[in-house]
Amino acid sequence: MDFDVIVIGAGPGGYVTAIRAAQLGMKTAIVEREALGGVCLNWGCIPTKALLKSGEVYEQLDHLAEYGITVEKRGFDFTKVIARSRKVASQLNAGVAFLMKKHKIEVIDGAAKLEKGQGAPKVVVALKAGGSRTLSAKHVILATGARARTIPAVGLEPDGDRVWTYREAMTPKTAPKTMIVVGSGAIGIEFASFYRALGSEVTVIEALPRILPVEDEEVSKAAQKAFEKRGLKFRVGASVKKLTRTKAGVAVELEADGKSATLEADVAIVAVGISGNVEDLGLEALGVKIDRGHVVTDRHGATGVAGLYAIGDVTGPPWLAHKASHEGVHCIERIAGLPSSNLTAPIPGCTYSNPQIASVGLTEAQAKDQGLEVKVGRFPFKVNGKAIASGETEGFVKTVFDGKTGALVGAHMIGAEVTEMIQGFALAITLEATEAELHATVYPHPTMSEAMHEASLDAYGKVLHI
Repeated sequence: MDFDVIVIGAGPGGYVTAIRAAQLGMKTAIVEREALGGVCLNWGCIPTKALLKSGEVYEQLDHLAEYGITVEKRGFDFTKVIARSRKVASQLNAGVAFLMKKHKIEVIDGAAKLEKGQGAPKVVVALKAGGSRTLSAKHVILATGARARTIPAVGLEPDGDRVWTYREAMTPKTAPKTMIVVGSGAIGIEFASFYRALGSEVTVIEALPRILPVEDEEVSKAAQKAFEKRGLKFRVGASVKKLTRTKAGVAVELEADGKSATLEADVAIVAVGISGNVEDLGLEALGVKIDRGHVVTDRHGATGVAGLYAIGDVTGPPWLAHKASHEGVHCIERIAGLPSSNLTAPIPGCTYSNPQIASVGLTEAQAKDQGLEVKVGRFPFKVNGKAIASGETEGFVKTVFDGKTGALVGAHMIGAEVTEMIQGFALAITLEATEAELHATVYPHPTMSEAMHEASLDAYGKVLHI
């Protein structure tokens, strides 16, 4: 065998898996057809946050007078905003390359395809530099990720000019004056928030009855209200019948409540979901089961084909970088014969819009559907000392407890920097904390995290500052 482990895909799931394999003494290679760090680092999680930060800073200029600060002139250089985002991605890409070298992981640039072998499948790589290379390993781990879903039948397909996916939306030459975003999940809302911050007129279309449909309903409603306050427009419960390219931009035909309408804009962003990268890998010939565009595995990443595993976005939702990394570590440690890491921990989700949204565990509706005796607590930031001092009073914290056991089963937040706070609730649920532990925890003052404490107290009628 050439290697103990070959990882296909160098995104946050793949490269973390490779690092852990190397730490465990395995001879490891990683195959990547584009760039180290994958979509997340190069075209997703990281560069979008750089864009959103630029938008946030620019938008804050409107409120400087509230802090006793004045500026003579405001403006932005869109080219430099995009350039900063690309620089951040490049810096982290170089960081991943350093980690591969540090852990003596062989990086193979090219596109991989699997063929039947003795034991695990062979990996045939069409090298970027030309030619091919056939590799063998005891274990092969697919971490090929996913890409934006498109619907060509109704025109929801990128053309690099007027119709974008997240990739095209990160590197345009100019900011459009008007924009339509199809889909109100995290990706759609983040781009809507960014472009609105820079002054674009943005309309978001959502087929379901509310935006951010995976979030708790209270959070979704509060988010829409907050976004509308910033000037975003929404059409919910509206299905796209057709997108047409026009001389001026795009025209989108909608149907809602039995009525038709047409919206026009300079560009449209398609954010209607994710499809796993399962094509051209030779999976069908090996007998790997594919369901709705994703590889089917057991809870440890095994595909059912000897020596072949899959982790991360290619295996299905939630399509999150931290989920992929966690699954990869679990998979490789199990291969090494170590005790399995925890795969029952809830996976937090974050939307880095303005305001931010973060959640972990069950929504109130999901808890009730499971038959739990639900206790709900809420606490608004408008009465939190640090939030008031910071001028960040929008939003709230919501907690969901199982009334019989006292276990925290879900937490939902909207407001400034809640994406940095949600890990506290994620840790609590992972450690199976009850209201007793959360009530007894000492939270520093003054912090916005005190709202987490108050929301936990509120569920049991003990809230202090309302």
